[in-house]
Amino acid sequence: MGLLFEEIDIQPSVIGEISLRRRRIPALGDRDIYEVKLGDEFLMSSMFFEAEIALADLGLAALQGDNLQVVVGGLGLGYTAVAALKDPRVSELLIVDYLETVIRWHQQEKVPLGKELNADSRSRYVHGSFFELAVAQDKGFDPQCPARTFDAILLDIDHSPRALLHQSNASFYTVANLARMSQQLRTGGVFALWSQDPPDSEFMQVMDAVFTRAAAHVVPFFNPFQNGEATNTIYLGVKA
Repeated sequence: MGLLFEEIDIQPSVIGEISLRRRRIPALGDRDIYEVKLGDEFLMSSMFFEAEIALADLGLAALQGDNLQVVVGGLGLGYTAVAALKDPRVSELLIVDYLETVIRWHQQEKVPLGKELNADSRSRYVHGSFFELAVAQDKGFDPQCPARTFDAILLDIDHSPRALLHQSNASFYTVANLARMSQQLRTGGVFALWSQDPPDSEFMQVMDAVFTRAAAHVVPFFNPFQNGEATNTIYLGVKA
């Protein structure tokens, strides 16, 4: 058995100190668990990734056609991006992240899924603020091709539309700014959002106001710490 705990990297960032750790919990089996913390707050863990995969699977399943151009907002540990690339219809994937350190962890393959992302020529990292790029229609998500449109935008940054990493993100989850972001979607395009919380009726009203079709999908998974089922939510909106 290897080390039960290792701090792989710790770096300052514009939103606080961010760290990457690896641990093993013998009671849960002989496997590495990767964790990312922002200060004392846990951002993500490889213990729980089912809903991150469902974010890509549900979002792309709502699309028709081939040659799909996709944006993932929030790199995390790479689960959503890798799940999107498993769809052979995806021809290009832009992964937007505000933290250069997180991008570098994947580029240097300090996290397991970095190798898959780096090996796939369809994927490209974009260092920038998703929330700023989402509402800047004249600029957009792709620095190489301003104002281009996409088939899907898959977002996993805040814990939920209410539990925010930074209060400045709150303005994104409004009718006005979701509508601005939707201008970067093609006709029939999909916006999908991960949330750790149960479906929020007030946010669903926002989704209904912006998209032709909107739904909230509950994704169950087993939580060994609670010895029972936990759930996350995937919000899905389809542009007219």
